[in-house]
Amino acid sequence: MTELAPSPGMTANPAASDASARAFADPSDLGVARAAALFEHMQPEKAAEMLHPVLAGRPDSAPGWILMARIRLALDQVDAALDASNRAVDLAPEDPRPLAIASRALTLLGRHEEAMSMAYRAVIVEPKNPLWHDRVAWALLAADRQLGDAEQAARTAVGLEPNEAHYYFTHGVTLAALGHVDQARQALETSLRLEPENPVARHRLDVLNGAAQPVVEKKKRGWRLFGRKDRGKPVRPEEFRP
Repeated sequence: MTELAPSPGMTANPAASDASARAFADPSDLGVARAAALFEHMQPEKAAEMLHPVLAGRPDSAPGWILMARIRLALDQVDAALDASNRAVDLAPEDPRPLAIASRALTLLGRHEEAMSMAYRAVIVEPKNPLWHDRVAWALLAADRQLGDAEQAARTAVGLEPNEAHYYFTHGVTLAALGHVDQARQALETSLRLEPENPVARHRLDVLNGAAQPVVEKKKRGWRLFGRKDRGKPVRPEEFRP
């Protein structure tokens, strides 16, 4: 989200107003903002098309590369997403978002050690953001190792944002992976109380209760949780995307 510059009539400091205006004078900033708007309106192909020439002209735009990485992930172009996120990491090593995006791409490519490392780096940069702890949990789950650490990461995310249904969902999945079925059931029930219409959480709970069979997802260049059943209707992923 881009903060709008105040109008001249709303500021007592003309120099500040001029500085705000200059911040939006670069056409590449406008190009990134327009591409972001297209992406938020679920038009990733058009967003990528608009963003490509912007990055060609301004290859040093970290926000542009972060957005491009997110777009490429949404389009299932995982290699391109990893390349874009790595460019953003080089340009803005203090920003946790490209680290988390790279981690997700690496998970999808089956490069689990690197995925876990990137996820932990995001947490180190911004330890109080539950998104990055959630990414650690899913990176570890995907690798099928250190499940106790995955549960701890998921529990940390819940503690940081106790009103977000997704983090209880992640916690439930990690608890189930550890064999703690009763606790997993409780976490998933809490998730559904906060977000009753989430079919993924409902299915997970039904599986734990013996009312449904687990979904076996075909592996594609690594490991992924859920695919899209309908290209025109995005399905909520099992983990948040930064």
